[in-house]
Amino acid sequence: MKTERRTFLGAAAAAATARMPILGANDRVQIGIVGLGGRGRDHINYYNAIEDCRIAAVCDVNQAARERAVAMIEKAKGYKPAEYGDMRQMFESKEIQAVSLPLPNHWHALATIWACQAGKDVYVEKPASHNMFESRKMVEAARKYKRMVQVGSQSRSTPHKMKAIQMLKEGVIGKVYMARGLCFRRRFSIGHTPDQPVPPGVDWDKFLGPAQMKPFSVNKFEYNWHWFWDTGNGDIGNQGVHEMDIALWGLGRKDWPKSVMGSGGKFLWQDDQETPNTQHASFHWDDGEMTFDVRNLPTPPEALAPVRGANYVGNIFFGEKGFMVLDQAGFAVYRSALADFVGARSAGAGGRDKYEKIAEEKATGEGMIEHVKNFIEAVKSRDHTKLAAEIEIGALAADFCHLANIAYRAGRTLRLDANGRFIGDAEANEMQTRKYRPPYVVPEQV
Repeated sequence: MKTERRTFLGAAAAAATARMPILGANDRVQIGIVGLGGRGRDHINYYNAIEDCRIAAVCDVNQAARERAVAMIEKAKGYKPAEYGDMRQMFESKEIQAVSLPLPNHWHALATIWACQAGKDVYVEKPASHNMFESRKMVEAARKYKRMVQVGSQSRSTPHKMKAIQMLKEGVIGKVYMARGLCFRRRFSIGHTPDQPVPPGVDWDKFLGPAQMKPFSVNKFEYNWHWFWDTGNGDIGNQGVHEMDIALWGLGRKDWPKSVMGSGGKFLWQDDQETPNTQHASFHWDDGEMTFDVRNLPTPPEALAPVRGANYVGNIFFGEKGFMVLDQAGFAVYRSALADFVGARSAGAGGRDKYEKIAEEKATGEGMIEHVKNFIEAVKSRDHTKLAAEIEIGALAADFCHLANIAYRAGRTLRLDANGRFIGDAEANEMQTRKYRPPYVVPEQV
């Protein structure tokens, strides 16, 4: 699977490079990348593939990661970028115009706000924020400092997904009343790793940043930080936020639900993970609903989605005339045989509804190169409305993941007002933010 993805990235990068004009070094957007783990190395490949930008600097709390990144860029481009262990020093550099932030979730908001305050445009990975308070502050910072802030929701730049959502808007299945987000990612127990001394070359204080201080262990570092509440948001905020964004996009919703319910648990595994491996959330409006399911244990796909191994992530949209299945491999539209017979059942039609496939499109890969290119174009044009996944879009998708997690952790149905605050539930409202560790505090006034 990784080999296929890398092959696709290489082809996509070559195609993107071929379409772009060759610009002089002085015309290129100077990029700094903060966070040089697995996703950070992907970002290096993406920006290296685009001729009208240049990676001018790299930053990470891990010296070994910095050294690997510098070597990657030197091998690909023939020069060494500047190297930083503290992002604030990078943000002070007048050479850097924009920064890319493939960081752990708990750092997304503060790094974005610091960058905006320093006059840098920002590409921040999904989920936009670690909590709902942070989402609001990120939008405020982007507007106050007039920065371009793109969230890594690359579905917004993926052609077949853009086409599918446009078809929904045009009424291919009539009025859409429900969306189902599916995040079936087969994962395995992370086991137990003991507390141990911080490895040489790692600045553990800066890694934890806004999170509370705790002893170093392998499971709390590298990829598995996703499964601890202090640093991650579980799989609903990892893979699931992509499908959450698509569900909201297809429903055309930008408003808060009237209520949210959550359930689930961490089943079978006995390990260090804190977040659930099975989770269900349901969001209700007066005129529609959205449900979301996360399963890291064995599970089949749903609707008429084809079986593609252990994983299935996608969306199902239900309308008055049929339904649409949309995922990374394409989309298919099914129309009800009774779609044009309003009231047929009450008139005695009876029987079981039948569905006919009326549209289908196959696709491969993702829109990541185009999404990064879209960011670079917005940096140059200074028009945030041109961004495919501008911060307000990404923040809303993240917030629905946060709503699901809060409802799960609270263990009860939560009602919301028009401003996204929980009605009559102080405990749940406290979970919209976190206890920050000075000096890594997301400020009330950005």
